[in-house]
Amino acid sequence: MGELAEEPEAEDGSSLELALKRLERAVALLDGRIGAHGREDGEGGLFDFDRSQLAAELDASRARERVLEEAGEAVAEALGRAIVSVRQALEQAEEA
Repeated sequence: MGELAEEPEAEDGSSLELALKRLERAVALLDGRIGAHGREDGEGGLFDFDRSQLAAELDASRARERVLEEAGEAVAEALGRAIVSVRQALEQAEEA
């Protein structure tokens, strides 16, 4: 399992993105091994359909990741505004 050695987490990469990259590498490695085995048996393209289905699912997951990141940013901004409002209200209460 040395081919799947863990990589250090990228500073700007999300853990989901890194997990997806590791999954892609693992699938490619597995596909290569099975493809080599299939060529020995006279078969080819054993995972062609599964691979295209996985690629579509990966694309959908990445799109969902972008949506979640945008929602997280919006929540963080709203929370920041709420914190400022609470601080202002506390300061006004202290002054009164």
